[in-house]
Amino acid sequence: MQDATRHYINGGWVASIDGREMAVENPSTEEKIATITLGGAADADAAVAAAKAAFPAWAATDPLDRIAALERLMEVYKGQAEDMAQAISSEMGAPIALAKTAQVGSGAGHLKNTIRTAKAFVFERPLGDHAPSDMILYEPVGVCALITPWNWPMNQVMLKVAPALAAGCTVILKPSELSPLSAILLAKMIDAAGFPSGVFNLVNGDGAGVGEHLTAHPDVDMVSFTGSTRAGVAISKAAAETVKRVSLELGGKGANIIFADADEKAVTRGVRHCFNNSGQSCNAPTRMLVERAIYDQAVETARTIAEKTEVGPADIEGRQIGPVVSEVQFNSIQYFLKHGIDEGARLVAGGLGKPDGLPTGHFVRPTLFADVTPDMTIWREEIFGPVLTMTPFDTEEEAIELANDTPYGLTNYVQTADKSRARRVARQLRSGMVEMNGKFGGAGSPFGGMKHSGNGREGGTWGLEEFLEVKAVSDWE
Repeated sequence: MQDATRHYINGGWVASIDGREMAVENPSTEEKIATITLGGAADADAAVAAAKAAFPAWAATDPLDRIAALERLMEVYKGQAEDMAQAISSEMGAPIALAKTAQVGSGAGHLKNTIRTAKAFVFERPLGDHAPSDMILYEPVGVCALITPWNWPMNQVMLKVAPALAAGCTVILKPSELSPLSAILLAKMIDAAGFPSGVFNLVNGDGAGVGEHLTAHPDVDMVSFTGSTRAGVAISKAAAETVKRVSLELGGKGANIIFADADEKAVTRGVRHCFNNSGQSCNAPTRMLVERAIYDQAVETARTIAEKTEVGPADIEGRQIGPVVSEVQFNSIQYFLKHGIDEGARLVAGGLGKPDGLPTGHFVRPTLFADVTPDMTIWREEIFGPVLTMTPFDTEEEAIELANDTPYGLTNYVQTADKSRARRVARQLRSGMVEMNGKFGGAGSPFGGMKHSGNGREGGTWGLEEFLEVKAVSDWE
């Protein structure tokens, strides 16, 4: 079992001051694969102190020099991509093919895009022709606590770490205790890339310990958090005492609106997207809304895809979906499946229990419910597993109303050959992102939501600006 019990603070690996050990589990096998230390308040304090001491010099560093450090990190990251894929696959159950491509690739992509964005960003710019002697300065927020989830480890870590460092902030990263190994490997990469001591710090811990302490810490200037809406609310309340900036990327309950004129692959694409990463994605299209004229056929198509979706251990090469991350997550999904059955949704595929032949590991049956209504629990709550609900609609107006009937507002989806209708619907959907006809957003597109899905934006210029303060200076010239 791997020993990963030290934190990375002030440029070195240090023993925990007041932590306790925790085993990291492989969710495919339920075997213990590593030991980490859940840090305490003293560990968090040490990391904050290091970040605070390093901030003045790093903030004053020429942006081009900060970018050069990120470019060195890119080279190190690419050279250890295989190790990163293995770490992610073993700690949170992403099938190795997915880990090597989307999981590791998303981290590299965000780092590359941050470098490109920072190179083009003008950190000092005139206010305008009407005020030629006024200057606008973009300056780093300060010491930032970055709290990240387990489901897309490098995707979420790099969306925060890279722009924060590019902006001139110093950081304390608290990754999920369920997926710490990838973050530890990244800390080693950052060390190898030659970042100054104290600029990047990593403290392992849980939300109730290190997370809460960082959130309320008077020397932390900003908290960037990705995770549940419940935790996001708690962080906002704790951070309010010190009036620090809070950026939240929270849950989702995306609607996938499929009109009768959608392309023939729309349903298949939607089911596979929902099940990708074992359904553990906040932007998954988990509510499929289908125009009634094609609804029955869509249900049958979705049934076929769900029944053909293979489930298996993460270390096997292939297109299977892997386990969910933990027993806690497995039990949570079972809770929602039972509610769906008890509340009268039509179970079309999957259901309670584990798939046949997989008694060990946190495997969930790919599940499809039809005829789901807005009063049902599986419509309202984020399940975070391979569970798709289907609901018919009759009119465009009804589809929009159903899609917006949720406290969440992260990503919605529209499938139609009618471009005018697609644009019309997109404008009325209350979400931070709308993906149409299976086309992913381009590099640098902002990621974030509305309502209970959060208030921040990650990626591109928007992600960089999250970590910058705007200062207005008169009589510059």
